[in-house]
Amino acid sequence: MPATAAVIPAPAAAPANLGAVKLRQQAAWSSGDYAIIGTTLQIVGESLCEALDLRAGQSVLDVAAGNGNVSLAAARRWCAVTATDYVPALLERARERARADRLDITFREADAEALPFADASFDAVVSTFGVMFTPDQAHAAAEMLRVCRSGGKIGLANWTPGGFIGQLFATVGRHVPPPPGVRSPAQWGTAERLAELFPTGIGAIHTTPQEFVLRYRSPEHWLELFRTWYGPVLKAFAALPPAGQAALEADLLALIARFNRADDGTMVAPGEYLEVVITRR
Repeated sequence: MPATAAVIPAPAAAPANLGAVKLRQQAAWSSGDYAIIGTTLQIVGESLCEALDLRAGQSVLDVAAGNGNVSLAAARRWCAVTATDYVPALLERARERARADRLDITFREADAEALPFADASFDAVVSTFGVMFTPDQAHAAAEMLRVCRSGGKIGLANWTPGGFIGQLFATVGRHVPPPPGVRSPAQWGTAERLAELFPTGIGAIHTTPQEFVLRYRSPEHWLELFRTWYGPVLKAFAALPPAGQAALEADLLALIARFNRADDGTMVAPGEYLEVVITRR
């Protein structure tokens, strides 16, 4: 190349259209019925409430509550609970569960990135496998911090990148790539990313690796339920032609084989997640 030739820089990648991403995500979570999957995760909400050491009478906000696992757990501890989600059908599933258990919970449709509450409104702000899916991660973290009172706590349960569900996201992403510029939700399952998301306004972040064991009748049973009811997997299959669907199915069954510790034809696959307790300064 001549010495005088100009070097033309590559064009910068266009920033992600987070509003459009959010609409697609909302449509994904509104498809299927996440509550069928979510109800199996109830023990995670119970564990998080114990990690937070919740006390009777405390005000608790559940962000991206889904079908209400941690909301129900907090209400069982006599807390004043408000459950929020941007998918009305999921909130209705949580209402049904609360009515069945005669638990007093307030339900409100709300976006995790624009919580409709005043500053310092709650003693504890929680989310189990919910807020981690927001496209604007920093904004969602800032909102949780904003509505938590000084001395209060933020409690999270987030899938890790290397665990079964984190690897599920990675496997699906190889077949149906996510929009450019959108960070993986599994990054919420790392201490490094949490430090970036909560850089100020906190006293301490305590993280504890935990394990939720996915138990199904068989790997094929798990696959059938997730491709039918779990929005992100359902949408991934729907986006692929028949050959692509077959390839994704094969890769998902191979993923299960890596994690499955059962030798009787059932599925017993440990799924690592990070239990997080953040103290608000």
